[in-house]
Amino acid sequence: MEVETPAHQRTSATSRALRNPLLVVNFILMVVGTAGGPLCLRAYFLYGGNRKWLSSFLQTAGSPLLLVPLYFSFRRRSRVTDANGGAPSLSTTMTKPSTGISTRFFLMTPRLLAASTVIGVLMGLDDLLYAYGLAYLPVSTSSILISTQLAFTAGFALLLVRQRFTAFSVNALVLLSVGAAMLGMNASGDRPPGVSAAQYGAGFAMTLGAAALFGLMLPAMELSQARHAARAGPGAFNYALVMEMQLVIGLAATGFSVVGMVVNNDFHAIPREAREFGLGGQSGYYLLMVGSVLVYQCFFLGTIGAIFFGSALLAGVVVTVLIPITEVLAVMLFREPFSGTKGVALALSLWGFVSYFYGEVQTANKANRQADKAPGAAHLDP
Repeated sequence: MEVETPAHQRTSATSRALRNPLLVVNFILMVVGTAGGPLCLRAYFLYGGNRKWLSSFLQTAGSPLLLVPLYFSFRRRSRVTDANGGAPSLSTTMTKPSTGISTRFFLMTPRLLAASTVIGVLMGLDDLLYAYGLAYLPVSTSSILISTQLAFTAGFALLLVRQRFTAFSVNALVLLSVGAAMLGMNASGDRPPGVSAAQYGAGFAMTLGAAALFGLMLPAMELSQARHAARAGPGAFNYALVMEMQLVIGLAATGFSVVGMVVNNDFHAIPREAREFGLGGQSGYYLLMVGSVLVYQCFFLGTIGAIFFGSALLAGVVVTVLIPITEVLAVMLFREPFSGTKGVALALSLWGFVSYFYGEVQTANKANRQADKAPGAAHLDP
């Protein structure tokens, strides 16, 4: 009987994940969201928008759109259940009159539902911090600061999912931290017109807080998925369940933002803000709102899919490597200044990403070599 060693299993799983077309689809969703989301929110603030809770709401308001693919997933599971002759399964609870077979629309367990709700509330807070940051910082600065989420993700991944550090990952953390510190020291030369020093400092601190909170949420999602798979079996966690998690997380975050909007009287201010909006008036205002909702939904769905098919750190790395795209678009569309200090900070961020990615490749190759050299460990008598 042939048994794979744990190191070989991890390497094989990583290799299979990277060849999965659904992972590629999730990467594309992350590209759309990472590049387009900050630009949409910054355009809102630049052309007359001033509602931070509304900006937070827009980042997750598209989560009900997931009910459409979930419905088609439910229909597919129903056909599979019918084809299996009504064999009981995880998804059977609601009886179909024609066959006497039942199929659940939602697959989540109460524990996973509770964990996703808590993560959703954290997501709502993270969205608010990020919106405050974008209200006072250029997109190029905000994007570099958000790249520090890779450092926070690595730290929380070590604590929550026992992700090991290497010399390359430590080097990446140092480089990202130095880049953020350089931006902080260059605050006076990067402040947009009309933004006070206090507002800039608050935006800087809140953006770093958003990066830290996002770095916590990614391993928390991975931990929730791993614990569910451990209790119900690996086959019980599929992409339909990933979308359900994102739906619950999005609804909880949206509910958090709606409460803030009510308290802040945002709903009454929206019509006036739309009339006075400087980019296309009312039509431009509402088109920007819809675009923001769709773009951010792509980002969050792509992120949780990348965690499902890869890992929390993989999702963090993809967000980091997309920074140059956002930087270039911000400079082109908003004519943002791009100083030498900001260029060095961006270079350090990219250097940190390359260091981390190279370390991961080296670790995977080493594990593969050790698995191949294991003498007889992978071959046991039946």
